[in-house]
Amino acid sequence: MSDTTTWSRQPAVRRLPLVAPLRLARPSDMWFKPALSVVVATAVPDLLLCAVGRLDLVMYTMAGSLCALYGHNLPYARRARAVAGVVLGMVLGMAAALVAASLTDSAAVLIAVGALLAAVQKTLCDATRIGPPGPVIFTFITSASLFAPQHLGQVPGHLALTLAGGAFAWLVTAGPALLRREGPERRATARALDAAAAHLAHPGPRTRHTAAAAVHAARQTLLDTGRPTPARRALERLVADAEAALATAPAPDPATPEQLRARARATRARGPVPGTPEEFPGAGAERAARRGPGRREARRALLRRLAPGSPLLPIGARALLGCALAGYASQAAGVGRPYWAIVTAAALFQANVTLSWHRAVQRTLGNLLGVLVFAAVLPLSRLTPLALIGLCLFFAFMAEALITRNYWLGSVAVTPMALLVLEFAATHPAGELVRDRVLDTVIGAAAGLLATMLVTNRRAAGRLELALAATDRARLGAVRALAAPQTGPEALDAAHRELAGSLVELREADDTAAGEWWQRALPRDQVRAAEQAGHRTLAETATRRASIARVPENGAV
Repeated sequence: MSDTTTWSRQPAVRRLPLVAPLRLARPSDMWFKPALSVVVATAVPDLLLCAVGRLDLVMYTMAGSLCALYGHNLPYARRARAVAGVVLGMVLGMAAALVAASLTDSAAVLIAVGALLAAVQKTLCDATRIGPPGPVIFTFITSASLFAPQHLGQVPGHLALTLAGGAFAWLVTAGPALLRREGPERRATARALDAAAAHLAHPGPRTRHTAAAAVHAARQTLLDTGRPTPARRALERLVADAEAALATAPAPDPATPEQLRARARATRARGPVPGTPEEFPGAGAERAARRGPGRREARRALLRRLAPGSPLLPIGARALLGCALAGYASQAAGVGRPYWAIVTAAALFQANVTLSWHRAVQRTLGNLLGVLVFAAVLPLSRLTPLALIGLCLFFAFMAEALITRNYWLGSVAVTPMALLVLEFAATHPAGELVRDRVLDTVIGAAAGLLATMLVTNRRAAGRLELALAATDRARLGAVRALAAPQTGPEALDAAHRELAGSLVELREADDTAAGEWWQRALPRDQVRAAEQAGHRTLAETATRRASIARVPENGAV
């Protein structure tokens, strides 16, 4: 960056909306995947425990069963590794919580342990980019376990139940690979085609960024898979078509958007992949490069995201402070088990202040409505153990069905499910449960917002500066590759991939920094110029790569 860089000013504190966070979005194209997975992964252990008369142990198997919510956007090989890591993280978190619960009954100590676990879980989930549902499931399970009666001799058996539930959840999430092994790759490709069609139909910076991110994600998904089958090669060709369509914007053939949408529909369907099985240039070399060094580079990137100076660390500090404040305030208010306040606070901490405010509004509304739903269904849940299991499964399914529309809508289903889980161990007075949950929700939301305001994250601006510099370097590298007369497809593909990734990172860094309060002035004009120049260069590299792909091996056109 040159010394002539200009910086735009922004207010330290901005208005926070009330209505915008509550607007509904279109449901995810794969909401039913985690919904069905968690129902299957939870139902089998629950019914087995019901058959042997030990429903009091459901909380421990459910800790493993909820791992089935993770990894559904990943190709199956990566999903297997990711969910295994989630199960391991859940078992370690449960071990820390259960040992703490068995060694002390001091609420003050348990709240401190819960806040520390929540902060670690938040930081690690953000660093590994595990994706939704993120750290909230870990925090919910470990915080509840802290306040469950426990003695040290029970811990190994309870951890074994968690591990068994997690192993079954792993089978549930990996099992679909036997039926449709390219399912995740097909969905990622279809999203890229739809995003490209949306940009061609309504050209603009936001739709272009969305389309570029979707295309980049689809390429990464395809390159992270196993050996290139004919179906995967055909998907690679479709991703290249989406890139080529972006290169023609903003003046495409009027029929192109609908053609891309039709290919997206066919790609999602169960029939053959439309098009011809043809790899994009450089795909084979990139796969070979990823087998060894790729994983080492991923580990280095993880360590960089956890290193001192990382913008993730202030978010972890917010989680530590906010969860501790919520727990101690809840205890002072007379709540016997203040874990719900800790969970509410933990759920609020997003990438910046603005997003955290959105989540606070969504979480508070959803929890309060969910408490009313719980009060309505509680008498039904106490009819028989099977009725209780059935209601928990129903709300687990509905939570995943609704949460992609908006977080508050999903919380309406999550809240009664979380409260009904308590009924497996023992019945509680309905009025006490409703009162405590309402109180904990308000306290947790207030404490979380207070911590968000108190702990600043000026490192977000530093991340934006680094992303801007990386984009400039990547664009210059792509320009040199285009200018060189003997540039091969592998080198051009590497330059294209690096530039696409840097533009995605730049947009994410800019969005994060823009929503942070008490931030130093941001280089907004430079970001805008870098994105415009980067996307132009990206279109040029996509056009050159497409022309190379059309040239036969003998060089004749």
